Amino acid sequence: MSSGFARSSYKLFVGNLPWTISSKELKTYFSRYGHVANAEVVFDKKQGLSKYYGFVVFSQRDAYNSASNQNTHFLEGRVLNVQRANESQ
Repeated sequence: MSSGFARSSYKLFVGNLPWTISSKELKTYFSRYGHVANAEVVFDKKQGLSKYYGFVVFSQRDAYNSASNQNTHFLEGRVLNVQRANESQ
């Protein structure tokens, strides 16, 4: 039952990213599962280099479930570490 406010989001943690991947490429990859509201690769602010992980937020539960239930994600030859991000529990 809905309580009238939107759940924080359908957010996934994505680890083991290739250093060459940008937020745009991350969004493009996960868009195959459904609409991506936001995708962000985390960068070291001092060095400007990727920290090899990021977050993807889906706008719909179906897309979120499809992506999180996928056994293996490959991007540029690397196996990604994809987990549900539980920030608001």
